[in-house]
Amino acid sequence: MRKLKLKELNRISTQEFKEKEKHPIILILDNIRSALNVGSAFRTADAFALEKIYLCGITAQPPHREILKTAIGASQSMDWIYFEQIIAAVKDCKNKGYTILGLEQTDKSIMLQDFIPNKKNKYAIIVGNEVNGISDEILSLLDKSIEIPQFGTKHSLNVSVATGIVTWDIIQKLKY
Repeated sequence: MRKLKLKELNRISTQEFKEKEKHPIILILDNIRSALNVGSAFRTADAFALEKIYLCGITAQPPHREILKTAIGASQSMDWIYFEQIIAAVKDCKNKGYTILGLEQTDKSIMLQDFIPNKKNKYAIIVGNEVNGISDEILSLLDKSIEIPQFGTKHSLNVSVATGIVTWDIIQKLKY
C-alpha cells in the first residue's frame, strides 16, 4: 500500500468545478462563531459538490484568514451569499422550492438514520451556532429537523463534524 500522489487523485480545477453540475443542496450557516468552522464547511461543500453556501448573521465571510486556513481554496470554488438575517436566507430557499432541513435537537427531530431524502427534492441544510444551535425564529420554517444520534456524555458535535456527517449521509442516500 502507498499513498496516492496529488496528480493521481485527478482533481478538477476550480474553473471546472464552477462549471460542473452540483448537487441541489444549499448549506446555510446560522451565526457560526468560529471562522475555522466556516472554512471547514466550505471544504465539505466543495468535497460533496454542493450548489451553494449561505452565510448568515455573525458568520464570517471570505477572505477571512481563518476561513482560508481551513477551506484550503474551497472558498474560491464554492459560490456563497451573505444574508444579514437567517430568516431572509430561509425564505429565499423556500421561494426557490427547497426543502428546509435543520440540524437540531427538537421535540420533533428525526434521527439521521431514519431520514429518507427524496431525489426529486432540493434541500437546504441549516447548521446552527456552536452554543445556541439554530435560531429560534426559524424553527417554524423548518420542513424537518434532523438529529445525529449520540451515545456519550456530550449531546452535541462540533459544527464542522456534524456538517460533514449530515452532508455525506444525505448524498449517500440520494446516490447522485
